[in-house]
Amino acid sequence: MEPTQPPQQPPSPAPSAGRPQQRGWPAPGPYTSPGGPYAAGPYGQPGVPGVPGAPGPYGRPPRTTNGLAIASLVSGIVCCLPPLGMLLGVIALPQIKKKGQAGKGLAVTGIILSVVSTTLLAVGLVTGAIDSAVDGFGKAVDQASRTKSPFSLRAGQCFGDDGKLEDYATEIEIVDCAKPHDGEATGTFKLTGYDKWPGDAEMEAVSEKRCEAINSAYALDTWAVPLNVSVFYYMPSGQSWRYGDRTVTCAFASETGRFSGSLRSDASTLTADQEQFLKSVNPIETVGGREPDEDPDEDFEANKAWAGEMLAAIDGARAGLGKHHWPGASAAPVEALDKELEAASEHWRKMAGAADADAYWEAYETAWDALPEDLGAEARTGLGLTGTPPVAEAPGSAA
Repeated sequence: MEPTQPPQQPPSPAPSAGRPQQRGWPAPGPYTSPGGPYAAGPYGQPGVPGVPGAPGPYGRPPRTTNGLAIASLVSGIVCCLPPLGMLLGVIALPQIKKKGQAGKGLAVTGIILSVVSTTLLAVGLVTGAIDSAVDGFGKAVDQASRTKSPFSLRAGQCFGDDGKLEDYATEIEIVDCAKPHDGEATGTFKLTGYDKWPGDAEMEAVSEKRCEAINSAYALDTWAVPLNVSVFYYMPSGQSWRYGDRTVTCAFASETGRFSGSLRSDASTLTADQEQFLKSVNPIETVGGREPDEDPDEDFEANKAWAGEMLAAIDGARAGLGKHHWPGASAAPVEALDKELEAASEHWRKMAGAADADAYWEAYETAWDALPEDLGAEARTGLGLTGTPPVAEAPGSAA
């Protein structure tokens, strides 16, 4: 058996010089990256796959929008800056072209809006329409700022009430006290001592009493208060009470016609001499206005008690006048008033000590006649106060 010949191997190819070529890939060139066809970027930095000579992996900087173009558009939209928008747009266009920036459309739009706005502004100035609009807007803002709740009133503020001075008004308008107005706020107070809503009648009684005292302290020169002006107040309603409203706002107000000028005459506006005089004699007026409605024959005790209050007021006035040094033209009139009050005091003492209604009536006329009707008009004039008592005005008239 013939020996088996080993299979012949094909002849080995001749070795080639350099690095062996890879199947299917071109031979590396002098500038080809080893191991693949990735072209080198500029300055030897790696390039983008398949794009010879492209920038590196971070790419080129993003395209920016011109800031002046944006400002031009905004200025063109804002009505009060139209010329500025046009100027900024004109400056932005060549910058955009030179720097290759975005924003040409914004700049052009800003210029167009600015031209339109500038034209409208010029027409408005020529015709006066802008002045009228600005004036109307100013008046509207001013009126809105002066429209408030009655419970936001502060002492010294004068107001108009289109609700005809209703107790539960929701809006009033603050006005200059020199102009005709419905009322003038004198102060506020908080209602205390109630666990629940006490009802309208109780609220009115408490508000009336407290506001009388507040108004008396606010306007000591009572002769300066017109007869058609009286104590007024805004009090909580049953509904507002449930939401925590406990404030009563006191005022002087007129339901028959507006009045002008402030009625304030207290320590902030009076001299020390004026204040002393008014605090001395005013209680006589105040108590005199509280005379009982029933005659002594119907309610003797109530009338007798009131006569005692009048006596105390007269004696208190004498004490107040006697302990003060009165200057200049007021000294002699004040001394004369003190003598008149001394004589009146004796007659009121008899009436306050009357044993029965008949004795009361016997002293009544004499006591009133002895009391000086003007309560020192000459002394008031000498002190620079209102020298004549108020007179009734025709309904609807404004002081």
